[in-house]
Amino acid sequence: MGFRRLKSFGALWIAWAVALAAPAPPPQPPSVVYGELFKAVQLSGIFADSKTFPDAIPKADPGVIMKAYGAERREGDFDLRTFVARYFIPPEISDTAYESDRNQDVCSHIDALWPVLTREPDTPAAGSSLLPLPHRYVVPGGRFREVYYWDSYFTMLGLEASGRHDLVDAMLQNFAYLIDTYGHVPNGNRSYYLSRSQPPFFAAMVRLVANRKGQVLYAKYLPQLAREYNYWMEGEEKLKPGTAHRRVVRLVSGEVLNRYWDDRAEPRDEAYREDIETARGSRREATEVYRNLRAAAESGWDFSSRWLADGHTLSTIRTVELLPVDLNSIMYDLEVALSRAFLAAGADIAARRYRAVADERARAIRRIFWNEKRHMFTDYLWRERKLSDAVTAAGAYPLYFDVATRDDSALVANTIRMKLLRPEGIVPTPVISGQQWDAPNGWPPLQWIAVQGLRRSGESDLATAIARSWVRENVDGFRRTGKLVEKYDVTGSDTAAGGEYPTQDGFGWTNGVLRLLLRDYPQSAACARPSG
Repeated sequence: MGFRRLKSFGALWIAWAVALAAPAPPPQPPSVVYGELFKAVQLSGIFADSKTFPDAIPKADPGVIMKAYGAERREGDFDLRTFVARYFIPPEISDTAYESDRNQDVCSHIDALWPVLTREPDTPAAGSSLLPLPHRYVVPGGRFREVYYWDSYFTMLGLEASGRHDLVDAMLQNFAYLIDTYGHVPNGNRSYYLSRSQPPFFAAMVRLVANRKGQVLYAKYLPQLAREYNYWMEGEEKLKPGTAHRRVVRLVSGEVLNRYWDDRAEPRDEAYREDIETARGSRREATEVYRNLRAAAESGWDFSSRWLADGHTLSTIRTVELLPVDLNSIMYDLEVALSRAFLAAGADIAARRYRAVADERARAIRRIFWNEKRHMFTDYLWRERKLSDAVTAAGAYPLYFDVATRDDSALVANTIRMKLLRPEGIVPTPVISGQQWDAPNGWPPLQWIAVQGLRRSGESDLATAIARSWVRENVDGFRRTGKLVEKYDVTGSDTAAGGEYPTQDGFGWTNGVLRLLLRDYPQSAACARPSG
């Protein structure tokens, strides 16, 4: 018994020593590195897509470029476009030339597309915004040339179904590397994404691989699980009731829950002009608008009526005022994973502690986020001490992570059926706002969360209906265009639209979710074969 306790405390000490170790100073984003030059380029309209210049590769050291800019900009014949062309190489979208074989079935198409979306370990140029990764990884596609955090979980699900365990393992190692290097997983492997994360699915990724390799894998990734948890819970100890710090909020009633946040309160590098225009259209402090836009980007739902005070106008965004039900369900899963990891490491006391912490959060989710009026889990406005009335697909997360009771799950299923279900899948919200995370669009991760959550809760009929309709929409689109895209109009009336950029093809998480649904619902496989 004495040795077991010593072993427990030893494992605990090692994990937290690693978790609390200060990471190296992060690289600065292009908006800081290039200062006035960056601002001039982003506001000039030289590039139609605001993400292009932040992703450009400099031809010279940034100091040399800025010295040349300071000297040449004062000359009467100075041309910004010419200067940028001389000193920067615009990024390429490397998968645009890929030609699909529409005679293939969809599963074969997806399996053939994985290598096209795979990137080798990085060796970026000096001054580049790309954060190098040591192992291969799969990008979403289109303008998204780098790895993205929560996207990757759904991509990895499909890679598992395709038998690409090598890529799944490599991606998990990359995310562990990012946590070790920067203290968290950034939104994506770009310097301008370092001030925020995304929904923390690292624990779910570990579980995915542990299901294949065994529970001992939890012990291997215990330091990274602990460090990620520390990142999201930083400041918890000092919080007084009714206050917040970064990503944690302590309610007046004492519970500590999480929100989305960003450590910067400036226009996003990759949407610089758009953010300035949004702030100008508001009567609020510009920094407040920027912070909330960035926090919504951390959520992955950028953007949605879910975050908007008036439900329609982007300048009313208030992300940091909301405790999101999906984020807190994911944090519950992270606490469960920590319990498993400590148990696998032989640290029984710590394992029991995190199991208790997870159970406490589960009770808080059921009590605080349950909206009796809407028969749905909804977000919570922590300053106003009231639930949001917005019905969203995020309300299915407590089902997915086994937090909801069976009775609540039945009510959630009925609400999904009445409010969110459309002929070709579910919408994020029933609101038509012009934002891409609203109706009429459907998104792959939300379909998967709903389908799996409903199945686990005994609502298999609705789960099957959503899965079949989503598969049909994806496959019909592939037959027409030879492509799978990031989102779909699920109302049956048009192609998906809205947001800051055109709908992208590729597409990592679409491929992943579809590949897995075709495995889990083989009765849908007939529609996946080419016609004729």
